[in-house]
Amino acid sequence: MKYIDFHKNFKNFPLISLQDIRLIEPDFSVNRLNEWSQKNLIRKVKPGYYIFADVKIDEKFLMYLSNNIYSPSYVSLESAFRYYNLIPEGVYVTTAITTKKTTTIKSDIGTFTYRSIKPELFFGYNLFDYRNVKLKIADKEKLILDYLYLNRYITKESISSMRLNKEELLIGFDMNKLDKYLEIFDNKELIKRVKIFKNYLAND
Repeated sequence: MKYIDFHKNFKNFPLISLQDIRLIEPDFSVNRLNEWSQKNLIRKVKPGYYIFADVKIDEKFLMYLSNNIYSPSYVSLESAFRYYNLIPEGVYVTTAITTKKTTTIKSDIGTFTYRSIKPELFFGYNLFDYRNVKLKIADKEKLILDYLYLNRYITKESISSMRLNKEELLIGFDMNKLDKYLEIFDNKELIKRVKIFKNYLAND
């Protein structure tokens, strides 16, 4: 396959996988991708996954890549806190939840970190439209539980140090949904951490 044909076939693909390419040309060689990458025509996200070099990369595009280069996964933790404008700091690693093993994927495009949870806890995310594709991002209630579940040493001081925007957090926040989600976790230690979090919200 020549590059002109490659571009014609995949110009509308936000992310191109080697599997996609071999659906068109079964004996396609990965060496061609390496050549095109060296010529700055495409960029490698991770082995087997590529984007065109002229694609605009922003926070949401990194989230889209995160969803798709390690699946199943959805954006949560620090990246979701930032997405909802709940923390003041910028986030330089795209963080996500997965049912696969915990891992970090690094490339010149970005760093993607995945934290593992049990399959029965893989729920509570919304789908947002972005460039004709969908982003999977934890809703606020699941975001809070993901964070409290994966961070064992939770105190009022540690939550305060996050400098959460309480007003922004409480917009559309459903405490009943949080409690229903909490029942699914069925975790006594998490219940204690949620209590600490609720006390933090209730006090200035």
